[in-house]
Amino acid sequence: MALIVHKYGGTSMGSPERIRNVAKRVAKWARAGHQMVVVPSAMSGETNRLLGLASELAPSSAKTSYYRELDMLAATGEQASSALLAIALQAEGMDAISYAGWQVPVRTDSAFTKARIESIDDVRVRKDLDAGRVVIITGFQGIDPEGHVTTLGRGGSDTSAVAVAAAMKADECLIYTDVDGVYTTDPRVVPAAKRLGTVSFEEMLEMASLGSKVLQIRSVEFAGKYKVPMRVLSSFTPWDIDLVEEAKSGTLITFEEDEKMEKAVVSGIAFNRGEAKISVLGVPDTPGIAAGILGPVADANIEVDVIIQNISKDGKTDFSFTVNQGDYQRALELLRDKVAPALGASEVVGNTNIAKVSIVGIGMRSHVGVASTMFRALSQEGVNIQMISTSEIKTSVVIDEKYLELAVRALHTAFGLDKSE
Repeated sequence: MALIVHKYGGTSMGSPERIRNVAKRVAKWARAGHQMVVVPSAMSGETNRLLGLASELAPSSAKTSYYRELDMLAATGEQASSALLAIALQAEGMDAISYAGWQVPVRTDSAFTKARIESIDDVRVRKDLDAGRVVIITGFQGIDPEGHVTTLGRGGSDTSAVAVAAAMKADECLIYTDVDGVYTTDPRVVPAAKRLGTVSFEEMLEMASLGSKVLQIRSVEFAGKYKVPMRVLSSFTPWDIDLVEEAKSGTLITFEEDEKMEKAVVSGIAFNRGEAKISVLGVPDTPGIAAGILGPVADANIEVDVIIQNISKDGKTDFSFTVNQGDYQRALELLRDKVAPALGASEVVGNTNIAKVSIVGIGMRSHVGVASTMFRALSQEGVNIQMISTSEIKTSVVIDEKYLELAVRALHTAFGLDKSE
């Protein structure tokens, strides 16, 4: 008997009929003798609806107290879907019980709207499992040291599921989504994109960080840290599909590199439309200038991605970096109002019409000329590169957003990902 964690996204939980199908699928696994823990997202569109209501009523100046109430509000979405799934399982003849994050409890820090999990107490859940119950735990949320409800940020249910699997040393964590696995790139952009049977943890970590929407990056970080076996598969296959077949479907996130993996120089093309570029112009080119700019940004809990500093001219330099579009306005105001005057910068400018495109592959370690192939393919399509960032297994470029899909298609072809195996 294995302990299995299932995670279902908002689309999978989007209607009573879909919730009923999820219940039938979970019941199938339970009847096969597995102990089952299920982590559902809110019903599709519910979180946006709730946050939309909040924005209509929001104060002109948001304080910590406002973000605390956002978490109280948003957490109700997962609470509703978890209770509905428990009811649907009971209708299937299964003994099922749902818990909110604070009831488990899932303990987090106090960073409202983007909290991080610190620990999970599994005593209560194990007691239920030993009694033969299916346990449903709300995704996306927990409780901070002061007893406040917190949420983990967009896609946080993935992180919840993997964290639960890690805490309980589950045999496998299955992430059910509206796609049937991880693809070489988004099939909506490149119809010739192929589903990957396996992808290494390192590649999945890069893809998630670079804009692939299949998994939230923190869930992949958790999986890597605690070696949680993880699989991405579709919730839209028939619920009564053979269990053995289902258990081998989708894409396996693996921690072991094999010879087949090494043959592929590039495994996938990731992209992200949700970033913005900020440039601090005319700052003194002196030691500590990067810390002087990025330190206050980090203190404001704003994540920075690609960074570039221009060559010094007349003792001055320009410093550019990208942030999430959701943090763009806040970062821009912080830099203009506080950082630029303190550093003596001449101007702070921004651009939201950018996109990041990345190639990812562990085969890049052992092949030369990969970046040049990328740059040549983009050049031939007339795509100008604004910023470049590299690591051992990825190369990212920031380009004008209007060229994004052209760039992705060109790179998918240039690295042979269109071809059938």
